[in-house]
Amino acid sequence: MAKRKVAILYGGRSVEHGVSINSARNIFEFIDKDLYEPFLIGISPSGVWYHTATVTKEMEKGEPLSLLLNPHQPKLTTDSGKSVVVDVYFPVLHGTDGEDGSIQGLIKAMDVPMVGTGVLGSAMSMSKLVTKRLLKEAGLPVADFLYAYYTEKESLQFEAIQEKLGLPFMVKSASLGSSVGVSKVKSKEDFTNAIEEGFRYDDCVLLEKYIQGREVECAILGNAPAKASLPGEIIISKKYEFYTFDAKYVDGEAVTIEVPAQLDSASQEKIRDLSLKAYQSLACEDFARVDLFLTETGEVYVNEINTIPGFTNSSMFPVMWKERGISFSELISQLIELSLERHQKSKRAERGFESSLKF
Repeated sequence: MAKRKVAILYGGRSVEHGVSINSARNIFEFIDKDLYEPFLIGISPSGVWYHTATVTKEMEKGEPLSLLLNPHQPKLTTDSGKSVVVDVYFPVLHGTDGEDGSIQGLIKAMDVPMVGTGVLGSAMSMSKLVTKRLLKEAGLPVADFLYAYYTEKESLQFEAIQEKLGLPFMVKSASLGSSVGVSKVKSKEDFTNAIEEGFRYDDCVLLEKYIQGREVECAILGNAPAKASLPGEIIISKKYEFYTFDAKYVDGEAVTIEVPAQLDSASQEKIRDLSLKAYQSLACEDFARVDLFLTETGEVYVNEINTIPGFTNSSMFPVMWKERGISFSELISQLIELSLERHQKSKRAERGFESSLKF
């Protein structure tokens, strides 16, 4: 049986470019090479696609790629003239232009199987504002929030926001991940810098009530039915105000990970149930990681959902499934097979329509 060629997309035009490289490096290392033939595509910070021999931050040293948009069998062509037909695309792109439906739309137009959530779910989940609105509409618990667009920046008043959200509160760029563009506001002096930082990366910011509680996460895998892992917990060093970018990726001593989290059975099941409902409410597919808060009084709030969670050595998604007995390699294989199965099922719906229209 011929190996399936799996295109691993990494890098991208995003502030999470480096995180993507680290995630893709692990996927390339652990993908079952007896079953799949990986084909690496590095997307530079400027958006140019390159074929690379290995996962590297110097992707521009690879061969530039062009794409023949022939649905069902699109071809990638290198500068040297070599053509490649890919069986499955595996985007390992975090953030802008990778997790927001952009790449997903291109792959959908090519009508090729793709690992992960499609255009609709990706776009909705990437926007913290849309996510909050939809989760709230679905009856799921979320922190109180406000929002503002860049055109409204000068009219934002600290006192009015404090009155509605209390202190402290969080300011977040609405469509980023990895805690980029996120600040904790404890006083009026913090407010101006937080707003500047939030709008630095986005045209919309979310202002959110601060939830004092434990940071818990739950991994979701599958489609109809999906299944939830046991929750894990991120225990953050007291020298950090919240789970910052540096705490996540730079400072190796910033966090302690507990998988599974030390929780009573009622809290555990509540977190798993809310995570599955969030996954379904946002039209997610194949896999995702749901981030939540658990307060001292037992209240659970859904914070956000990551449709392409990290696959770095410290990433919770693979760690939570490893605890359930699924190795890194097995997890990658399951994701690829889920995408193939879902793509095959999508062919049931007809794309043509016979009518009396003359043209």
